[in-house]
Amino acid sequence: MNRKKLISIVVPFFNEGGNVKFFQASIGSLIETLPDFDFEIVCVDDGSQDNTLQNLVSIASTDQQFKIIELSRNFGKEAALTAGIDHASGDAVIPIDADLQDPPELIEQMLTEWQKGYEVVLARRVDRSSDSYLKRRTAELFYKFHNRLSHVKIPENVGDFRLMDRKVVEAVKLLPEQQRFMKGLFAWVGYSTTTVDYVRSARVAGDSKFSGWKLWNFALEGITSFSSAPLKLWTYLGGVGAALSLIYASYIIFRTLIYGVDLPGYASILVAVLFVGSLQLMSIGMLGEYVGRIYIESKRRPVYLIRNTYSKKYIETPTKNSLGRV
Repeated sequence: MNRKKLISIVVPFFNEGGNVKFFQASIGSLIETLPDFDFEIVCVDDGSQDNTLQNLVSIASTDQQFKIIELSRNFGKEAALTAGIDHASGDAVIPIDADLQDPPELIEQMLTEWQKGYEVVLARRVDRSSDSYLKRRTAELFYKFHNRLSHVKIPENVGDFRLMDRKVVEAVKLLPEQQRFMKGLFAWVGYSTTTVDYVRSARVAGDSKFSGWKLWNFALEGITSFSSAPLKLWTYLGGVGAALSLIYASYIIFRTLIYGVDLPGYASILVAVLFVGSLQLMSIGMLGEYVGRIYIESKRRPVYLIRNTYSKKYIETPTKNSLGRV
C-alpha cells in the first residue's frame, strides 16, 4: 500500500493564549475533511508570557498530531518560524499564523495545486479590508520599494502562509543567515510556483504583536537583506553633490573675477553646512546598517534555542536544551 503523504503545519505562537482553542478547533475540522493525508501540527511557543504554552501542552497531551516546541525566550517570529520548519518532517510544509486571519480552509486548495506538480503554492490576499488603511498602504509601498531595489522579487500581498514541497524546505534550511527575513528567503529559493487567492479575515481573538516601529524595522531588515542599492544611492548622491559643488565653485570664481568680493552670507553657509552634514549622517547610518549585519552574522550565534519539546509520547519527560541552527 502507498503511504499517505504527511503534511506539516507550522504555527508560531507568541502571547496567543486566547487563540489556541480556536486554532485547534479550526485545524481539527480541516483535518477531518482531508482523510487522504496525515498531518502533524508543529506549534512553536516563542517565549509567551501568558498561558499560551500551557494551553498548547494541554492539547499535545491528548492529540498526538500536535508537537510543541518551547523556545528559551522570545526570539521573534522569523526565528520561531525557522524553528518550526527545521523540526517539520512532512512531505509538504505549510506555515500559518495562529490568529486565523489566514483561513485553514484554503489548505485543501493548496494541496490540490501541490498534487498537480507545483512545488510552492502561495496564498495571496486579494482583500485586506480587515487591516487598517495605514497598514495596507505601507505594505503596498514596501513591496513596490523592495521589488524595485532588489533582484529577488517578493510577491505582493503574500505573507508566510504558503505550501512548500519537501525539496523546497530542504533548500530553505541550507540558507545560513542569522538575521532572517523569511519572505525573502522563500522567494530566493525559487521552484515551480502557483498562487491561490483569498480574502483576509479579522483576528479571532487578541491583538497584533507588530507595532508600527516593529513593522518599520522589519521592512528595513527586508531591504538590507536582499539589496545593496541603498549603499549605491549614497554614492550617487555624493557624486551629484560633488558635481554641483564644482559648478558652484566655478561660478564663484568667475563672479569674483568680474565683480569683486561681496560680503559673505552667513545664513547660506549655515544652511549648506547643515544640509551636507545631515546627508553625511544619513549615509553613515545606512552604512552602519550593513556593517551591523556583518557584525551579527560573524558571531555565528544560534538563531534560536529550544528549552523543551512536548508531544503526547513525551509529554511527561520533555526534551530539553536543544540548539537551533548555527
